[in-house]
Amino acid sequence: MFSYVYFNFLISYQAMKNPALVSLLILLLLAAGCLLLPQSPVALQGVEVNNYTGQKLSSVNDFQENSIKGPQYIDEATYRLKIDGLVDNPKEYTYSQVINGHQPYSKVVTLNCVEGWSVTILWEGVLVRDLLKEAGPKPDAKTVIFHAYDGYSSEFPISYFYDNDILMAYRMNNVTIPAERGFPFMLVAEDKWGYKWVKWITEIELSNDTNYEGYWESRGYSDSGDLNQSFVK
Repeated sequence: MFSYVYFNFLISYQAMKNPALVSLLILLLLAAGCLLLPQSPVALQGVEVNNYTGQKLSSVNDFQENSIKGPQYIDEATYRLKIDGLVDNPKEYTYSQVINGHQPYSKVVTLNCVEGWSVTILWEGVLVRDLLKEAGPKPDAKTVIFHAYDGYSSEFPISYFYDNDILMAYRMNNVTIPAERGFPFMLVAEDKWGYKWVKWITEIELSNDTNYEGYWESRGYSDSGDLNQSFVK
């Protein structure tokens, strides 16, 4: 295939000798699919902000990579969010249906990792409570389990989402959450240690199992994950 640099050289040389031949050459190369013209950059959504109402924000790049299988890359076109288990109306949403079919909310929340670092981010997303209401939890649903694309999971009492405005975020600092941070959705688990902030969410399961333990909880971490308590059992 012709490179763009070589193409420029060829055209410049021929243009001095025969302009008509140049036009014909371009048409032939384009028709044959042999001409590689430079591609325009893909525009990302939004421009990252570093200050919100006078509060300094961390960068989306200030996180430290500590996921169990490394960053996950999910195809938006085939992605589906399931809400199932003990619900009257099991749901399955596309990415667009989640972000365009629900009221968006935003708030600044700090994530505190057990490794000793923290980030303060402006999050935008949907209320988990709104998603749960649409699915209609059954009376015996006591636990909400978040499952991730990489096999990770973490659990919460259902009251946590009805008593608090907890976001499932799709934007951070005014940009779409990148794959490294959890695209398409990351749970903004306020007042919880970072291991409760599930990334790459694919399923929200309602259960009556109050003894369920997620990935780190089954390895000795606190089930509640409350910041005002130790993260170890």
